[in-house]
Amino acid sequence: MLVSVDAAQLWSLNHRLLTVVLEECVADLAELGLETKEFFVLAEVATSPYPAQLAATLVIPKASVTAYVRTLVGLGYLRREIDDADLRRHRLVLTAEGEAARDRALAALAREFDRRLARIPPQDRAELARILLALLGPVE
Repeated sequence: MLVSVDAAQLWSLNHRLLTVVLEECVADLAELGLETKEFFVLAEVATSPYPAQLAATLVIPKASVTAYVRTLVGLGYLRREIDDADLRRHRLVLTAEGEAARDRALAALAREFDRRLARIPPQDRAELARILLALLGPVE
């Protein structure tokens, strides 16, 4: 029997799941000197290397990105480089330590999420992956 669930309920369930997984990883992030939002910056910087781009991608204020970047630079996880294509811009680059920290944090998140995914059969996991990919595609 299918139960009708509206979009707001689905969004709320998804948000709750992501929040629970992140909460379970707070200690792992803290061992790396990271808060959750700093982790998001660290995880995204390779694909969005400019501070304004990071702010737009992560939907956080530019001032917050500046504070997170300052912390991550201080930890030795990021460095600022002048962009050769536009000398007025700074590009953010992960250091080797930053890559290692990002990978450890992602592994912790994956372990916790996998613990939750283990509650459903493999065919449902495959279906979930298919659904998430469909939701991430372009909206018509």
